[in-house]
Amino acid sequence: MDTGMLILRLLVGLLVAGHGVQKISTHLGGRGLAGGTEEFRSDGFRGGVLTALAAGGGQIGSGLLLAAGLLTPLAATGVIGVMTVALTVKWHNGLWVQNDGYEYPLVLVGTAAALAATGPGAWSVDALLGLTSYPLWWAVAALAAGLGSGLLTRLVLHRPAAPAVAEH
Repeated sequence: MDTGMLILRLLVGLLVAGHGVQKISTHLGGRGLAGGTEEFRSDGFRGGVLTALAAGGGQIGSGLLLAAGLLTPLAATGVIGVMTVALTVKWHNGLWVQNDGYEYPLVLVGTAAALAATGPGAWSVDALLGLTSYPLWWAVAALAAGLGSGLLTRLVLHRPAAPAVAEH
């Protein structure tokens, strides 16, 4: 079980962190901070550079914490939060990823919630620190706080779509 938890944490954590790196730099195929800023603007978000930095930094930090198995419920909260925002961006496309849907962000939200519920396993920094298990309420709190922060971010930073202008 510990080997499986390690593989899952490394896979998900490093992919989320890598996605954050792409938002703010040209590493890992990213388009730099200007590209990350433009991505958020084209998705209808306010804030420009600050939004891209916050999202990228949140993804990098929470992804690395999750990969290391350090403060796992907090790491899961961060992953759930940023992936909830991504889910809301893709919601109108439906579930499936081949239609640019929200399937992948949903999988990451579910995986982070599951890791918060199970804990990071024996091969983790949490275990080295003696944080071998978290009560189940931590997982519930991580899921609620992550979903809440993601939805609040969407509510505060997303601009409503401009009304369509009818042609005569």
